[in-house]
Amino acid sequence: MRVGVILSGCGFQDGAEIHESVLTLLALSRAGAEAVCFAPDIDQAKVVNHLTGDETGETRNVLQESARIARGAIQDVASANAEELDALILPGGFGAALNLSNFAVAGPDSDVDAGVAALVRAMHAAKKPIGAICIAPAVIARVLGDDGAPTLTIGNDEGTAGALEACGATHESCPVDAFVVDLDARIVSTPAYKLGPEIKDVAAGIERCVAEVLTLAQPATAGA
Repeated sequence: MRVGVILSGCGFQDGAEIHESVLTLLALSRAGAEAVCFAPDIDQAKVVNHLTGDETGETRNVLQESARIARGAIQDVASANAEELDALILPGGFGAALNLSNFAVAGPDSDVDAGVAALVRAMHAAKKPIGAICIAPAVIARVLGDDGAPTLTIGNDEGTAGALEACGATHESCPVDAFVVDLDARIVSTPAYKLGPEIKDVAAGIERCVAEVLTLAQPATAGA
């Protein structure tokens, strides 16, 4: 089974959340699935010194930074082909709301990277499951919110939940070690570091989210 994983840089303040990304890749590997990593070949919206929390004014490329997590095995998301994938997962980190989209700035009026949006739409149209972690459900809400109000979670943050619903999604509160699944839309989401507090808590939810995505990606049993 081949599962696309869309990364958004390297580092939770300006890119992909590293713990969430690695936990996703680990869960896929343990399940015997092949992870195929993608990222947009664009400049980051901003670069943050993760020691101080201050912006540095540097310019960094999202694909190059994501390659740090993927150990170089990564492709431009614009080249992704949904026909070659069985499922798709988006880890979180502010990069999802800064680089994959500008949700952190524009909220319900945000735009989503064209390559990311095209792959999400293609997977959804093919009825292939999509997993979204932490703030990444905002990307899914913005892309698919006009197509049947997908049910998603970012935990219990009322402000962010309201912004997702303004995008056309339905929000459902969820603890960190669990997930929310929209069986009709074939979308699975989990709060991860939107709730925390520790990596073990985040790991529990991500592992269950990935397992559910893989279950939904299994071919239907003949005669079922």
